[in-house]
Amino acid sequence: MSAALAVAPLKQSTGLLTVTRLSWLTARGGASRSTLVLPVVAFALTTALLLIVLAGTLSFFRWDDLYAGTYQMLAIIAVALLAVPLVALGGSGARLSARRRDDKLSTLRLLGATPATVNSMTVLESSALALTGALAGIVLYLVLVPLVGLIPFRGEALGASALWLNPLLVLAVVFGVMLLSAISAVIGLRRVNISPLGVRTRQNPPSVAWQRIVIGAAGVAVVYLLMSNVAAFGSWTAISVVLLVGFGGVIGVLNLMGPAVIGMLARRQWKRAKTPVRLLASRQILESPKAAWRQVSGVAMTSFMAVFCGVGLALVGQMNPGDAASDEAYLMVDLRTGVIITLVISFLMVACSVGVNQASQVLDRADVLVSMDRLGAPLSIMEAARSRAVMSPLRIVSLGSALIAAVVVFPLTAMSLLMNPATVLMVLGCLAGGISLVWLSLKATTPVVSAVLRSPERI
Repeated sequence: MSAALAVAPLKQSTGLLTVTRLSWLTARGGASRSTLVLPVVAFALTTALLLIVLAGTLSFFRWDDLYAGTYQMLAIIAVALLAVPLVALGGSGARLSARRRDDKLSTLRLLGATPATVNSMTVLESSALALTGALAGIVLYLVLVPLVGLIPFRGEALGASALWLNPLLVLAVVFGVMLLSAISAVIGLRRVNISPLGVRTRQNPPSVAWQRIVIGAAGVAVVYLLMSNVAAFGSWTAISVVLLVGFGGVIGVLNLMGPAVIGMLARRQWKRAKTPVRLLASRQILESPKAAWRQVSGVAMTSFMAVFCGVGLALVGQMNPGDAASDEAYLMVDLRTGVIITLVISFLMVACSVGVNQASQVLDRADVLVSMDRLGAPLSIMEAARSRAVMSPLRIVSLGSALIAAVVVFPLTAMSLLMNPATVLMVLGCLAGGISLVWLSLKATTPVVSAVLRSPERI
């Protein structure tokens, strides 16, 4: 009733006060508070990790000796491997609980709110959440800098002083996180403004075009050709740019292809399903292949990076260390350190992304879970279907990501490095660790499902 009364004057006024009041009304309530916390956590972790990665990379650009170019190129490769997953984590924060927001805003549209009002509400809410999370991320960055400064490079600790970023760059990161959130939110509003009744009654299921797979395959082929001729670009700067664009582009391609591949596999499983668990799992994936991809994308990115990290470790193992205090020896040790740091950050992103997305998925599908419970579906069946909807595509996309990484890195290395025990063990270890994280997150969110089924809203 309060929302309806607030919408009454919307045709005459779409000012900031009205938009702020409506945003506050739609954000209140116990369930909303739970869902509001999740994006803030995602934005905070995205901001903190992004600041740390930028600080570590820029610290290498203060060097100007013979090996400075090598360190800088390796740092750029690490940024290329981590930047897209970090942005994807931030994008996940912007899309958390999108179904609930669409329901509320589509209801306001049906009550008379204009598209301009709905757009303003969305930008305001998303920007406020992003700003809150980004500020928390800055605090986390300030806390972590002294600890990260203890990591040794070239035989001595980097030092906290080398990791302090220019305040303007920090503000730029905060602005970028807020911009990412606002853009993601506005893009998600297209269906609300076009057909609010269809959104409210769930008559517009998301679709994933097969063209994504074709475009993705073409992108991988282009990057393969670039890597095959990377030496022809001459200068270190040009080579670094090619590596940055190539590796970052392939990770972006994985995000493009992932939902389409998962959707195709789910459709095949749906046609061949012989048990309730298989049927429910495939239908849950088909309900939103993009949401299903977000559940496993973190592990897919980690398996992709595991190939590069494994090759790096194999390369270190084949190098002759020489003098323990020489620049070459320091480079070998630092390469190993960089590999470990990249993997640690990658697994932090996986843990954050999986945990937040799993909890969000349960909250977004609360009405479906309650309806199934009312129809008599046992909790064990719903949990088994939820687990299969995540674990089944996880195995496919993880192996597929590792295979694509091997194709991309092949022109830059020898087959002996790709098949080296260090590379194989690294890939298998990352796959096992990533799959275990997803499985643990599924078990950890079981109480969330029980809480949803006990909530007063189900009555």
